[in-house]
Amino acid sequence: MDLIPAPLSVTRPETGEYVLDTGTTLTAEPGLEGVESWLRATLNAATGLPLRPGAGGVELRLDESLAPEAYRLSVGPGGARLAAGAAAGAFLGAQTLRQLLGPDAYRRAPLRRTGWALPYTEIEDAPRFGWRGVLLDVSRHFLPKADVLRFLDLMAAHKLNVLHLHLTDDQGWRIEIKRYPRLTEVASWRDRSMVGFRAAERRNDEPHGGFYTQDDLREIVAYADARHITVVPEIDLPGHSQAAISAYPELGNTDVVDTAGLSVWTDWGISENVLNVSEQTLRFFEGVLEEVLEIFPSQFVHLGGDECRKEQWKLSQAAQNRIKELGVADEDGLQSWFIGHFDSWLADRGRRLIGWDEILEGGLAPGAAVSSWRGYEGGVAAAKAGHDVVMCPEQHVYLDHRQAAGEDEPIPVGFVRTLEDVYRFEPIPAELDATAAARVIGTQANLWTEFMNDARDVDYRAFPRLAAFAEVAWSDLPREPAARDWADFERRMATHYARLDALGVEYRPAAGPHPWQRRPGVLGRPSEGPGNS
Repeated sequence: MDLIPAPLSVTRPETGEYVLDTGTTLTAEPGLEGVESWLRATLNAATGLPLRPGAGGVELRLDESLAPEAYRLSVGPGGARLAAGAAAGAFLGAQTLRQLLGPDAYRRAPLRRTGWALPYTEIEDAPRFGWRGVLLDVSRHFLPKADVLRFLDLMAAHKLNVLHLHLTDDQGWRIEIKRYPRLTEVASWRDRSMVGFRAAERRNDEPHGGFYTQDDLREIVAYADARHITVVPEIDLPGHSQAAISAYPELGNTDVVDTAGLSVWTDWGISENVLNVSEQTLRFFEGVLEEVLEIFPSQFVHLGGDECRKEQWKLSQAAQNRIKELGVADEDGLQSWFIGHFDSWLADRGRRLIGWDEILEGGLAPGAAVSSWRGYEGGVAAAKAGHDVVMCPEQHVYLDHRQAAGEDEPIPVGFVRTLEDVYRFEPIPAELDATAAARVIGTQANLWTEFMNDARDVDYRAFPRLAAFAEVAWSDLPREPAARDWADFERRMATHYARLDALGVEYRPAAGPHPWQRRPGVLGRPSEGPGNS
């Protein structure tokens, strides 16, 4: 049956299959109406079968003995019975049912109206991690709303359940904030972009930009929620903030830089223009976050906190006065205080801060969580200190990194991470004891888009590796990477490629990129050690 991600257990009690035809029904218990509606619409589009309500056929049920994301799928002569602990589990089980119908079940119009059947089977399944995430960087290269909605469908098909939406950075601000209109009037576009890595000193002359209105984002959140995906927004601070400073120069370190002359950054990398630490700047971003919280109901709000360059704070008398006033040791302590302010601000509103592992430096409030990107070290330290951790080490699950060492790879970046490498990624380090390991609430693959101009580029970098990552996040694989059955996964991928084809995903072929997927002559970036995006 070639299921991806692999379920906990699959048995075939007898041979045979349950045939779906124009008389097949689909019904659900109260509380599962949303899953029923999604499944009927999805399968009707692909098969042309009406799947009218009625007893028998395909039935969706609740079972309180199961965990919320767990499900049990039984297919036999009498039909298909999908039981789940909650609507989320039923939706995840519906994804498995769709896989059982074959790759054509992923099309948006029927190629045939007969020949649809589910093999007799018993499947018991539940996820390993509660946070199965993907970061999508829409700041460096903006993705229109339709592309984000499509990406949510691709996540759902792989049982991924957290979309980390990177909305702000030096190169662009992508969220409408009504009280600060210049964030979209000025900070949402740049007049040109780098082409490839900075060492090439190559740029185009094409303006780039875009932003999501608040209603766009509410639509994205609602669309994700219907697929049991949580959208976690990221507003990056106090570094990675040049776009915001270009719109509101008073946010910068005006005593050392003429911030009125700044524009949205056209380089990749890390700008030295960071936020000042005045009370006015705190109030500004409290105002930003008030509107963010109105749009995003997620428990976690990501505030970045990474790669904040300190040169301007060292030169700024205002920053130095603030250090003395607060009684912190140095500029690192100043950043810790800045992050701590917003940690408390979010906690007072019933939310939780999550940030990149730099937020550990100088201490961290008990409720904050850590995205461990500079290897495992930050996550290990955070887990041992009692903080929740999402493991996303750059060396393993940054999917903007190159997929092979060959010269044909488009804009080759960072470490070589093949499909097999991602499949052998283990989120929980062996040195964590059971108590600390329980603090690893999940794992995440990150897609930074400096070298991804559009959805086709995102497809190429994400797939097929995101399928391997999905299995790592969901399935009960051996903890020792070498013990994982790569040959079995590779065999199942042969069927999964056909699903991706039906979905229209422009993935990297196993034999190497298509000619139109290459970027000859565009310089990439070899690995130079840790370096977030």
